[in-house]
Amino acid sequence: MSTQTDDELRPEYDLRDLSVRRFGPGRKGFGGSVVRLDSDVAAVFPDAGAVNEALRFLIRITSENKPLLRKAKGDA
Repeated sequence: MSTQTDDELRPEYDLRDLSVRRFGPGRKGFGGSVVRLDSDVAAVFPDAGAVNEALRFLIRITSENKPLLRKAKGDA
C-alpha cells in the first residue's frame, strides 16, 4: 500500500495560501455581520430580506419623526 498520492494539480497552482473554513458555530463569517433574532421575532419573518425591509422602514419613520420625538420629550 502506497502512502504517497498522485498529484494531479498543475504546478502553477499554489495552495499554500488557502485557508480552510470551519463548519458549525466556530466558523468565521463571510464578510457580513450576523445578528441572532429571538425565536419569537424570527417566527414573524419569512427570511432575511423581510427583516431588512422592516428595519429599513423603522429607520425611515424614526428619522422622519425625530423633530416630533424631540418636541414630545420637551413637553414632558
